[in-house]
Amino acid sequence: ISSFRVVGVVIAVGVFLFFIALVGLIGAVKHHQVLLFFYMIILLLVFIVQFSVSCACLALNEEQQSELLEVGWSNTNSARTDIERNLNCCGFRVFYPNETCAADCLRTLHCRPCAPIMEEYSGMVLRFVGGIGLFFSFTEILGVWLTYRYRNQKDPRANPSAFI
Repeated sequence: ISSFRVVGVVIAVGVFLFFIALVGLIGAVKHHQVLLFFYMIILLLVFIVQFSVSCACLALNEEQQSELLEVGWSNTNSARTDIERNLNCCGFRVFYPNETCAADCLRTLHCRPCAPIMEEYSGMVLRFVGGIGLFFSFTEILGVWLTYRYRNQKDPRANPSAFI
């Protein structure tokens, strides 16, 4: 990945999820109902987003994938250069020898277009990411259910005559 924005977004999402997990852990250890309530609500929202994205990844057909790849190809020059260099291809659907290309195959002028290669990879990656996301979204809903179930229990270390 050569884009600093993508790396930054991945790191930010990871830090956000770490803090959410920390809120759940502190709420569970301290039997703090307010923290557990906010943990449950935020985890439910994360579940909805992750479930939606996973279903969208699994529901994209080949034509929609091709359209998305073409839009991405035409809108970014840095990604185009990276794709041409890493996949050893030139052009999106058609290779024109007078175009600039970062691939090694340009020396021999026997370059394949990038669209078929990208479509093969994108279909495989979308199925993989969709399946993994779907699996973890159901573990998140299990966490929401467990938090809801055990949120109103008394702290066993507290005074037994104290009110919840």
